[in-house]
Amino acid sequence: QARLVESGGGLVQAGGSLRLSCAASGRAFSTYPMAWFRQAPGKEREFVAAISWSGGSTDYADSVKGRFTISRDTAKNMVYLQMNSLKPEDTAVYYCTAEPAGYMEVKRGGRYWGQGTQVTVSS
Repeated sequence: QARLVESGGGLVQAGGSLRLSCAASGRAFSTYPMAWFRQAPGKEREFVAAISWSGGSTDYADSVKGRFTISRDTAKNMVYLQMNSLKPEDTAVYYCTAEPAGYMEVKRGGRYWGQGTQVTVSS
């Protein structure tokens, strides 16, 4: 059974940092491109960052470029999102997703999703 579980969210002051983790199990996730999305209250889910199966390619939304870093540990089936210089507008539920079809596809939202982890940034 395919499963993605996010963790690491919480409450942080503006300018602070958080590291989100996504644990994958039940599928060959080590061979899937993966991504992080977020959804703020009253807004649509939006792309944050993506990473290829090898980790050799990454992409970021303009709003987080230079502040967030996506990485993965294939051996552990883990994907991470290091978030620095957090802003109140980063407040959202963050989701990880995986897509077997390919890297371009995962940036539109994958087939598999986690349940999300709340990130709240206070001003």
